[in-house]
Formats: sequence, C-alpha cells, structure tokens
Amino acid sequence: MSLKDKRIAFVLSGSFHTFKIIKKQIKNIIKDGAEVIPIMTDNAYTLNTKFGKAKENIEEIEQVTKRKIIHTIEEAEQIENKILTDILIVAPCTRKYDC
Repeated sequence: MSLKDKRIAFVLSGSFHTFKIIKKQIKNIIKDGAEVIPIMTDNAYTLNTKFGKAKENIEEIEQVTKRKIIHTIEEAEQIENKILTDILIVAPCTRKYDC
C-alpha cells in the first residue's frame, strides 16, 4: 500500500521506552509521502521520563510533522468534524492481561 498523499492520525501513548522507535517510524511515514497528524495522550505530552523530556519529544515531533500536536479532548474532537484521515495509528498499542 502506498502512503503517498495519505493523511495519517498518529497517536502516541505512554510507553515511553518506545518513543525513539516511534519517532523514527513517523519520519519514515512522512518520507513515504504521507501527512502525519500527531496526537499525544496527556501523559505522553506532559511527563518527563528517563527515556526523554516531554518538551524535547514535542519539539521533535512538531518539527518533523510540521504540525502542532493534538493533546486535549477538545482538539481531538475536531478530527471527526474537521480533519478527515485515511489511517489511524496508535503506538504503542499495548495491554496487560490479568487472566
């Protein structure tokens, strides 16, 4: 599947140890011709961890995507109404199962 001219909403959640890999994938997606709309959960947007500072992650993602990160419920609601996307990626998308 070609990503050329696709609009991709890319959500980063709070598994901070994966951010380095995820940021690389965002760059690859853009290199393949897609427009990336960055979205971060509240924790991903605000927390500093041993894997990086929130401000540095935000700056890098906004620089490479050339878009402000969507990080509030109010901003995210606009995706449905004003920003149509072709693809939604949530990364990482993990779940711990207690069976």
